[in-house]
Amino acid sequence: MRKTTIWQTTRKALTVTALATMVTGGALLSAGTASAATTLANACSGSVNGGMGDTVAITGTSVKELVRAGAREAGTLALYDVAANDIAKVNTISVGAVPNAAGGSVEGKAIGAAVRQAVKDTKSWGLGLNPEKTLNSIEHKVAGSCGLTTVATNYVAPTLPTPGTTAPQQGGNGGGTNGLPSSPSLLPGGSNGTGYAPPRDYGNLPVAQPGVAVAPGVRYPANSPLPGEGAPQYGTDGQAGQGPDVRNAGNAEALATDGMPGGDVQLPMLLAVLVLAGVTAALVRTWVLRRVS
Repeated sequence: MRKTTIWQTTRKALTVTALATMVTGGALLSAGTASAATTLANACSGSVNGGMGDTVAITGTSVKELVRAGAREAGTLALYDVAANDIAKVNTISVGAVPNAAGGSVEGKAIGAAVRQAVKDTKSWGLGLNPEKTLNSIEHKVAGSCGLTTVATNYVAPTLPTPGTTAPQQGGNGGGTNGLPSSPSLLPGGSNGTGYAPPRDYGNLPVAQPGVAVAPGVRYPANSPLPGEGAPQYGTDGQAGQGPDVRNAGNAEALATDGMPGGDVQLPMLLAVLVLAGVTAALVRTWVLRRVS
């Protein structure tokens, strides 16, 4: 009886332990499933908002007309209405995910491949005589018409350190990684490896102040000669600064006169002019009379 009681107690303990393990495992699985979210877009083009890491999906209804057009253009005698109605019954078609960034994109090529697989999974009997060719036509049609832009609603931009401050160091013992002392900075200006250097001081460089006029008394002091003043002068001997007796080059003198007052017209000159005038008039008269006769 004692052995039977020990065995029953042990069996009950094992049963309770197994049940607890199953419950705990189920809870963990449930938590893992709940942590994954799906962002459903209303159309296969445009933008969609979601959290980073969320799955991006579209509805079958949003690509119904594209599937219809792709099946009709395949040339395989496909029953395109049947294929379109079958894809419309699909609630979600996963096409991508929201990246760990402020934004991203889901290209039309990825959407076309996902829709092609979704149509194939429906096992629709409306794909015609060549189902693979029909699926390729549907994929091409969707890829050329779709494309999504993802926006991460929970993205937080990283904060940059303020210029002039030191970035936080990881590890201990001097700020090195894994407890090792940090190496001295090799960046100019003592930036301590943060990528920021203190501003340089240019106060000792000479600069010209714009718009400041210099007074004449400063440019030309009272006791100094003006520009061009005191230039050397040259005399006849070709040497400069030989005393106060400085003469111009050359030695011109006025010609002597005969004592008569200058500027008066004398009597012989008047008589000569009158005689010349009379002779000229006689010659002209004689020439004119000869031409007339």
